[in-house]
Amino acid sequence: SADLRGAFTAPRVTHYAAISQKELPELLKKIDSYDGEPTTRLALQLLTLCFIRTGELRGAEWSEIDSEAAEWRIPAERMKMREPHVVPLSKQSLAVIEELRALSGSGRYVFPHRTRDGRTMSENTVLYALYRLGYQSRMTGHGMRAVASTILNETGFAPDVIERQLAHVERNKTRAAYNRSSYLPERRAMMQSWSDTLDALKQGAKVIPLQRRA
Repeated sequence: SADLRGAFTAPRVTHYAAISQKELPELLKKIDSYDGEPTTRLALQLLTLCFIRTGELRGAEWSEIDSEAAEWRIPAERMKMREPHVVPLSKQSLAVIEELRALSGSGRYVFPHRTRDGRTMSENTVLYALYRLGYQSRMTGHGMRAVASTILNETGFAPDVIERQLAHVERNKTRAAYNRSSYLPERRAMMQSWSDTLDALKQGAKVIPLQRRA
């Protein structure tokens, strides 16, 4: 369905369309050559680099971005789990942010609506862009989270670090009470490694070259 209004409150058993690891390089290249709105291309690029939820991406405000600290600090009220979330920004993510700053930096939102002042990017913009690239029923914006999680887990990053970056809530209440670490240094290293891997895949790397650093 093209309507994602209920996607972010869906039960955990919901599965979103996601491509395989082998298909990822082609998708990355298609995103880089996307010929629609520049802001949409940049949204897709940032989504692959940061693998946050599409709703959290669309609502991004410039006040949340700290380029000097290389952090995107999303307040609790904008998060699905109602917990504040820090996204470490890789060098590649910061480059995308700077492109966006030239387009929308004078306003409130990183991804403003094309025609409606004071509104964010339309709810289905990312999904329709993926359709235009040929991924209808094969890939969703949320699907990038599944792709990233699979690759990061298979290449040896600590599950706790990955889960914290995905902003998932620990289901085991006892464990959650004791494990309050933000793993920020480990997540920072992981996110840079992930961005470097995406670059390598676009350059034709055949094997996921991630190095375990977290």
